[in-house]
Amino acid sequence: MTAKISSEHENRPDSVGLMSDEEIVARIFDHIDNKTTDTGQASWKEPAENYRSAERFDAELALLRRRWVVFCPSTALPKSGDFIARDAASVPLVVVRGNDKKVRAFLNACRHRGVQVASDAGCTNVFVCPYHGWSYGTDGSLRTVPHKAGFPDLDKENRGLVAVDCLEKNGLIFVKQEPGATDRIFATNLPDVIPDGYRVIQSDALEIEANWKLHLESSLEGYHIRTTHQTTFFPVQYDNLTVVEAFGQNNRIAFPYQAIEGLRDKPKSTWSANGRLTYVYHLFPNVVVSTFPDCMQVVVLEPLGLEQTRQHMFLLTDCGEDSEALGVVLEGQEFAKVGAVEDREVVLGAQRGLAAGANEFLEFGLFESAIGRFHGALTRELEYLTI
Repeated sequence: MTAKISSEHENRPDSVGLMSDEEIVARIFDHIDNKTTDTGQASWKEPAENYRSAERFDAELALLRRRWVVFCPSTALPKSGDFIARDAASVPLVVVRGNDKKVRAFLNACRHRGVQVASDAGCTNVFVCPYHGWSYGTDGSLRTVPHKAGFPDLDKENRGLVAVDCLEKNGLIFVKQEPGATDRIFATNLPDVIPDGYRVIQSDALEIEANWKLHLESSLEGYHIRTTHQTTFFPVQYDNLTVVEAFGQNNRIAFPYQAIEGLRDKPKSTWSANGRLTYVYHLFPNVVVSTFPDCMQVVVLEPLGLEQTRQHMFLLTDCGEDSEALGVVLEGQEFAKVGAVEDREVVLGAQRGLAAGANEFLEFGLFESAIGRFHGALTRELEYLTI
């Protein structure tokens, strides 16, 4: 595949500036016809030590706590009382939709002895500590204290769950853990990546014995399609053919299917990406949103350690619950899971390679420009934290 330098859409820090489906399809046809692909301006060499350093890992967690980060899609909490409790940047949080429909986030720690008041996900009107039974409303207020006479100096008004900054926009729920911390760069003009009417039909979590950045990198380039996915994605996609766009610190990568050829003889005004390509949105730093035919997947990568990552996955669709289309979506996801296993195997191999010490740095070439942009942005943000 011949290199073709990306267009003016490559870097638009102050505006979303993403191409329309029609523009993307036209660009893909140009690449197919000329045997080219989007490329970056230069390679990026990421020191291997940045994947192995405990100090660097702690700094990454500090960054995740300091800035707005995606916690889950809005539709994961559709009703009053719906909540998700999980660790984020090694801090236990619970995010809940209140009776007023507003989403709030709290430190998941009882104000008595610190035990978590919620676990996993569910729906409730009250959080009850399993240790001594202190209970809290979905607005975080302290409601009841068993044998309250034992706490004569207790000020209930000021002993509710500790609030964490929470924001709902563009179909996503964001949290920012450090009160008062300024998010130096937060793209308020994100695209609406979650269409109206979509709902969560599956959610799960998976732990992977690899650094979170290695896992993220596997989603951001098409250079590996032929080699890694010989019998899965490659027969229906293209090897090393992507369109890469940048908006702020984020990326969108278009991975075309060979079915896109079916649009050549159709009016441009009818060109649609659905069923013809996958969009992968990388929302800096640790979230990937991928589109598939009639569904999409939101993945939050939670760093647990230098060699441990928890992947939180949400599958969304607007297909009817008992429709034939939903069956097709679920069947397609079984196919996609096979490709995900293939990606996971090479990520685990990369983690073992780090331990071997063969490479002083990992090199990301011109075909892997989104990864280079990610590491550049991460490096700059970590440097800013130390100022």
